[in-house]
Amino acid sequence: MKNTEYDFESVVDRKDTDCLKWDLFDDEVPMWVADMDFKVAPQIQKAIQKRANHPIYGYTIVPDELFEAYINWWDSNYNLKMSREDMAYSTGVMPSISSMIRCLTDENDEILIQSPVYHVFYYVIEDNNRKVLENELIYEDGVYKIDFDDLDEKLSRVKLMILCNPQNPVGKIWSEEELSRISELCKKHDVILIADEIHCDLTDPGVKYNPFEVNDNVIRCISPSKSFNIAGFQSSVVHTINNELLEKIKTQMHVDSSDSCNVFAAAAVIAAYNESGEWLSQLKKVIYRNKQIVKDFLAAELPVIKLVECDATYLLWLDCSAIDVNSKILSEFLRSNQGLFLSAGIDFGECGDNFLRMNIACPEKLLIDGLQRLKGGIISLNNIKQF
Repeated sequence: MKNTEYDFESVVDRKDTDCLKWDLFDDEVPMWVADMDFKVAPQIQKAIQKRANHPIYGYTIVPDELFEAYINWWDSNYNLKMSREDMAYSTGVMPSISSMIRCLTDENDEILIQSPVYHVFYYVIEDNNRKVLENELIYEDGVYKIDFDDLDEKLSRVKLMILCNPQNPVGKIWSEEELSRISELCKKHDVILIADEIHCDLTDPGVKYNPFEVNDNVIRCISPSKSFNIAGFQSSVVHTINNELLEKIKTQMHVDSSDSCNVFAAAAVIAAYNESGEWLSQLKKVIYRNKQIVKDFLAAELPVIKLVECDATYLLWLDCSAIDVNSKILSEFLRSNQGLFLSAGIDFGECGDNFLRMNIACPEKLLIDGLQRLKGGIISLNNIKQF
């Protein structure tokens, strides 16, 4: 897909840039960690270069313009009204959630998550000496849905629930009805809900995202880092209309030293939200095209793997249950046999063990290479199993 201003086709060499995705392992095609292999929006790069031209990089305050950029973005795109006094700056969504776990729960408390789900949720709960309580999603006929009876029962045991919307790794946008029902159950059991909405902008073209409603027991974690591929600037915002909760969170984040802004972060965020909307629109078309490429390839070349239909994120959830090999072994085999690095589904919960997660936010040339390696690996594995 060509565009006179935005280049989504060029393969950028990220080696030797201290890149987590490409420099952590040698000679592999990495399609695991959730960042993109596309050039950043030129407006963002220009803003960073402008700030870099000033020769002093000292301690930085968070300007009001950053919060205004968030407010305007969420109002214009999602009709969600936010006020500056209801927001706090943080170095990232996961540092925020870690701080909230510490100030809103006690050690050995259970915290509810809906699996399969972003694997760092498990780590941040367990590393803070809390316990994971899973409300497993129901997977039926290739579609995920919420087990509300189980959710109702388990919410009675917790103080805190972490919701992922859109759901990573399954790529599902929860409907307004589903979100409303979750909200009612959280109110019924007096549970605080943290809504991780970091992938919210990455919907298929024309698909509506439903943000979680604003109310006293909801804390929203948001950032442009996934949407605009600027995770390296480590910047996010926490939002809640509950002033008592917000003050607790701000105090804890200050204790945790996770409330400071690096010298380039504000410039990147402001340029993303205020100037890069058209780049994001084009990106969403490219990601949707890549989804179709994967769907068609699997159907024609590798029908043993099924693509779980999704309407958000650039992360695909591949149903490998017909291969009858656990996901960790399958992932490691693909790496050793083909140099293809996909995430093992079991990392997202035991109920994900029949799946692999694949990041398709890359130029088409890289995507085709990854798919061919996937096919080659499955053929090799099948030959070994037959032997």
